[in-house]
Formats: sequence, structure tokens, C-alpha cells
Amino acid sequence: MKKILIVEDELSMVKGLKDNLEFEGFETDTAMDGNLGLEKVLQNKYDLILLDVMLPGVSGFDICKTARKEGVITPIILLTAKGEEIDKVLGLELGADDYITKPFSLRELLARIKAILRRPPIGKEGGVEPEFIDIGNIKVNFKNYVALKGKNEIKMSYKEFEILHYMYMNAGKIIQRDDLMSDVWSIDYEVTTRTIDNFILKLRQKIEADPNNPKIILTVHGVGYKMIL
Repeated sequence: MKKILIVEDELSMVKGLKDNLEFEGFETDTAMDGNLGLEKVLQNKYDLILLDVMLPGVSGFDICKTARKEGVITPIILLTAKGEEIDKVLGLELGADDYITKPFSLRELLARIKAILRRPPIGKEGGVEPEFIDIGNIKVNFKNYVALKGKNEIKMSYKEFEILHYMYMNAGKIIQRDDLMSDVWSIDYEVTTRTIDNFILKLRQKIEADPNNPKIILTVHGVGYKMIL
């Protein structure tokens, strides 16, 4: 049975989510403030975390950031009342897998939860990835979310690792922006093409010898991108 942690400070929302998720066959755990939520995220194992952004104590953004920094790779769906793109992008850059804006329908939330839980774990199909993989100027360990340039570790967000890994697994193929939206975030309409392009720009700055003249992540005009290794 899949176990979901609900971190939310509105009692009625917690009760509604808990009852409906358990009706759908999930086991649930709850936390109604940021401090307890962060403690549970770091000390327990869950299959998915529903995380409200606005929490007393510690914000959902800070919980997400700390969890990823500490190596927690459990999928996270942010619950937010905010509609501005900058807030959504910030959540994704900090390591959230998806977000849903309140008020939302239970049917939509369940669809997103099930889509994320269907995603395969990181790893090449049919074999085991080497510990570190050379991609342009860096070496990447996708299992442990470590990137090295020479002997120095470089800073990469959780979502940058996921995008880079997706492109690595599809190297040589044309990757449409819509593919990244649906396969990396499990959503296909709220992440904009500008969000995708900004992530690609950041990755090029880290892996390309000359980010202005990329040789690894190429733009396929009008379509998307292609990784050449």
C-alpha cells in the first residue's frame, strides 16, 4: 500500500484529503505545521508528499528545499493558493515534482498522484548506470544527485537533475517541450515553454564549453531540443 504524507494547516482540507485518499486505497500520515512536516519528511519514508506552500513555522518551499538538500527523493506535489508563475517556477526549481492550485478537484489531484507514482525510478532501462556519467563539462551521479566539474561539486537543482537525466535517457532523439512538461512534471499545461527554456539555459551554462554555441543540448527550432553525446 502506497503511503502519502499530507502537510497542510487547514483542518478541513486535511480531513478531506485523508478520507478521500484512504478511500482510494492509500495509507496516509499528516502534519499540520511546517516544523512537524519537515521532521516527518526527513525521518520517515513515504511514496509521495502533498505539501502546502503557506504553513506556520516552516514554509512548504523551505521544506522542499531542505528535503532535496538532505537527499530525500520522494515525489512532492505542492498545494498552493498562489497563481503567479514565479511562485510555481520557484517551487519546481526547489525540487517539487508538480503543483496544484487551490481550489482543485479531487479527481485532478488523484490523476496527478497516480501519474507520478507510475513513473519509473531513475535508471537506464535494461541495465545499470555507471556511478558517474560524463555529460559535456561535468560528471553526473543521477542516483545520488551529485554533479562534479573536475574535483569540485557544482550546484544543481533537483529539477535540473531530472531534466538532464530525461535528456540523457533520450539522447539522440528530438525532445519536444511538451514531452518535458508531461514526463518530467507529470503535467501538460501549467508549466510554460518559457519555464522549460529557462531550465535548458541553466543546464547549458553548466555543461557546455560555450553556452552561447551549444554542442551538447541543441535547439530544434519550432520543436524542442536534442542531446548529442
